[in-house]
Amino acid sequence: MTDLSKQLIEECRSNMQGAVKFLEVSMNKIRAGKASPSMLEGIKVDYYGNPTPIEQVANISTPDPKQIIIQPWEKTMLSPIDKAILAANLGFTPKFEGDILRITLPAVTEERRKELVKRAKAEVEEAKISIRNVRRNIIDKVKKSKDQGVSEDEIKVVEKEIEAITEKEIKASEEVLAIKEKEIMSI
Repeated sequence: MTDLSKQLIEECRSNMQGAVKFLEVSMNKIRAGKASPSMLEGIKVDYYGNPTPIEQVANISTPDPKQIIIQPWEKTMLSPIDKAILAANLGFTPKFEGDILRITLPAVTEERRKELVKRAKAEVEEAKISIRNVRRNIIDKVKKSKDQGVSEDEIKVVEKEIEAITEKEIKASEEVLAIKEKEIMSI
């Protein structure tokens, strides 16, 4: 197998695994009843005119499974953090308590659990689309490698390897969904 073929297979594997890792991060943001600092990841706070990740302007902790405590390093950041959380539309409202913000997570109803599972399935579908796009792009590169002296037989071997990687990563994304669905639906 040529270096180009090996490089394309590795690029395929790397990109597809990246899609599954991104899916895992997205799944962590879907709340299943337990408080976690990762629920606030991705929220940007207006820090003196600059959008800054919330974890860079405050300490975030979970004293128990139903609460998140946000303690800004500067007291003046309480209001911008509150506004950023509300703007993120995560389904909960922070309460001011002195120099901290406390978020008490509401109980998750059966209807809400079903909505969360639906959202998780949508995230998995996006990951699968991303994986398939990677496959299509790499297959195109493999077919173009014929111009660079790669034999037809090797192209077929590489395409078969790419299909195997694709199936493996799609199965991995479905396993991520199964775990999250079980977590969401358990009381």
